[in-house]
Order: sequence, then structure tokens, then C-alpha cells
Amino acid sequence: MNKNPLVLILLGKSGAGKGTQLNLLRERLNLEFIGTGDLLRKRKKIDDFTGKKIASVIDNGGIIVTPIPFKLWMDSFEEIKNKGEFNGLIIDGSPRKIKEAWLLDEALDWYEWDKRVKVILIDISEEEAIARITRRKTCPGCNHIVMFSKDDEDINNCPKCGSELVKRPEDTVEGTKKRLAWFEEEVGQTIKYYEENNMLIKINGEQSVEDVYSDIIKAIEDDNN
Repeated sequence: MNKNPLVLILLGKSGAGKGTQLNLLRERLNLEFIGTGDLLRKRKKIDDFTGKKIASVIDNGGIIVTPIPFKLWMDSFEEIKNKGEFNGLIIDGSPRKIKEAWLLDEALDWYEWDKRVKVILIDISEEEAIARITRRKTCPGCNHIVMFSKDDEDINNCPKCGSELVKRPEDTVEGTKKRLAWFEEEVGQTIKYYEENNMLIKINGEQSVEDVYSDIIKAIEDDNN
């Protein structure tokens, strides 16, 4: 087992391309994956009070209170810790609120994974985020997101599983601006916290997928030298 496993935390506005980079990084670096969204979607299928409440909040565009994802993280951390080989992990979708960042710091210290924590901010402008989100479609079958540029030809079926793509009701200009305002207010504090603690690596997200990926890998490798 790696004595100092790599922990990557991916942050960025909606539409920044975190999911695409996450898949590339997992394959390159052989990392375990913890996605808060995936954990919540799995938890909401359990037919109890919390499962029903998660479903209700998510379906109405609300924010899940911090103790719920934190409990899910800890269960996942424990499961990973009890495995054999472990190179590190990548965390997507969290922490968002500043108190989540504090709790995550303590959890990583508890599991002795606090020596090589890198926080990657894939940075795009508000204008770019709106342009991307209002053109994207989602697959209800496998949750794959298809991002269209203004020059792309529109497609109707998921390239991965073939299901019919849909446009999320909240992926409007008004809905996107609301999420971006929340990002600036809540996640902005978390970004500042990591920046002040010299943990933040800011990447220009308005490049090609390949260039964003290359910059992330270079930043990680340079930071290890």
C-alpha cells in the first residue's frame, strides 16, 4: 500500500468539464473514486426517511445538508481503507461548503491520507458556463452528459448506451445563473480556504479537453518535485 496516497479534489463551476477530466485522471493514475452525486443517488433508492428526503430535495433542486454526504464519505473511506492496494483517490462534487472542507480535512487526517492532497480548480468564466450548460443534454440511462459547442451538430441519443438524451429543466440561462450565484457564495469560500493553505491548483478550463488534462497532470507532477 502506498504510504502517501494521492488525494485529488476536483472543483469547478457547472459545465467546467470535471466529469470528463475525472475519467481521464482515474485511468491514468489508477485512483479510487468517490462522487458525492453518485453516493446520494444510490442512497436515495433506500426506502427509509433519509432516502425519501434525499430524493425530494434533489428532485426539487435543493442542497443536501452536510451531515448526509459526510456520513456517505466516511463509509466509503472505511471501505477503501480496508482494501489492500491503494494508490489514492479522487473526490468529485465535494467539498462545496467551507464546513465540508473542514470535515474532509479531519477525515483525511483520520485515515492517514493527508500528506498528498491536491485541490484542482477547473476555472471557467460565468459566460462560458452558461454557454455550455444551456447546450448540454443528459442521458437518463447512464447519467452521461453530452456537451455541445455552438458548432456541434445536435444529437438525440447517448453515444454510450443509446438512450434518448434529455435536457434538464434547470439547464436554462436563469437556472444556470442561480447555480453560479450559489457557487460564488458557498464554494467561493472553500476555494479561498484551499488557496490560503497552498493546496489549490488552478487550471484554465476554457482550453481543449486534452490541454486541460495535460495541465492538470503537469501541475500534479511539478508539485511532487
